[in-house]
Amino acid sequence: MTFDRSVKIAPSILSADFADFGREIQAVEAEGADWIHVDVMDGHFVPNLTFGPPAVKAFRPHVKTFMDVHLMIAPVDSYIDAYADAGADMLTAHVEAGPHPHRTLQAIKVAGMQAGIALNPGTPAEAVRELLPLADMVLVMTVNPGFGGQKFIDMTAKVRTIREWIGDRPIHIQIDGGVTPETAPLVVEAGADVLVAGSAVFKGGSVSNPAPYGENMRAIRASIS
Repeated sequence: MTFDRSVKIAPSILSADFADFGREIQAVEAEGADWIHVDVMDGHFVPNLTFGPPAVKAFRPHVKTFMDVHLMIAPVDSYIDAYADAGADMLTAHVEAGPHPHRTLQAIKVAGMQAGIALNPGTPAEAVRELLPLADMVLVMTVNPGFGGQKFIDMTAKVRTIREWIGDRPIHIQIDGGVTPETAPLVVEAGADVLVAGSAVFKGGSVSNPAPYGENMRAIRASIS
């Protein structure tokens, strides 16, 4: 995929209908999603369980845009090949998930995927500075990971710092947590260009009534225009 710093919306299917993921993915893409964001949780690194490699592999045929897989798991390295085989385009690991994030990013790239590195709200920007040469994306969490629907935590100062360090390098900054038409302008002004949104996209809609998905995404886009 050619690098493009225009703002992208990546709906998190954690907020979709679990009984109908395939059609939910198709519906949200048809309504204007740029990426599809898949939250993988292990009940260990974060207090929730979601999708393993077989589920991600089942999602893959339905994703026509870009499948962005966010690993909230520890350890990471032993699962990298499984998510590559499942069809992830981008695999993001947390800097807090293990002692060797540099090696993790190397392994993600060797497996043929783009590599992201994520920061929890309590982790300083400095933790990823030496990793930027290997990163295709930095994910700044604006909630504590583990559950959808949480209140936004202001991390704009961290985003600005990372954006300054990135300079003209082709590295995305993604925001995950509490993204709405009210919070999106704050993070985009600070330098973010990929916005993960779950309930803010899926609220009010369904596979049989997908129009609200488009309305919700247009509201986010309008807030940053």
